[in-house]
Amino acid sequence: MNFEDLKLGMKASITKTITETDVILYSGITLDVNPAHLNEEHAKKTMFKKRIAHGMLTAGLISAVLGTKLPGEGTIYMGQEIAFTAPVYFGDTITANVEIVELIPEKKRVILSTICTNQDGVVVLSGKAKVMKS
Repeated sequence: MNFEDLKLGMKASITKTITETDVILYSGITLDVNPAHLNEEHAKKTMFKKRIAHGMLTAGLISAVLGTKLPGEGTIYMGQEIAFTAPVYFGDTITANVEIVELIPEKKRVILSTICTNQDGVVVLSGKAKVMKS
């Protein structure tokens, strides 16, 4: 899809169930070995009472939507405002939703609302993304 094909209000999403394997692999890739993600005994003592997924693992689902669905192939991710609003637990099914809220034709920039929800409809992440699209 080219920039000229984009319209305000266009939407896309992906859905993924977050597994323990996802969290362990993400920890290895990023070197974020915070015990809140990896150590059940430690996690029991936290406000969450069990292990949680990395916030940036959830945010990565937004990147997947932007790069594969909307605006799609060739999109360059330029920035992201993020608020992590609820924990993501192992076994949660997360849907990452994006919606075009602004088009800047002279620079071929796109601003998108970004929201991730869990299987119960709870917003776990919200924000805005800025991308460049040829």
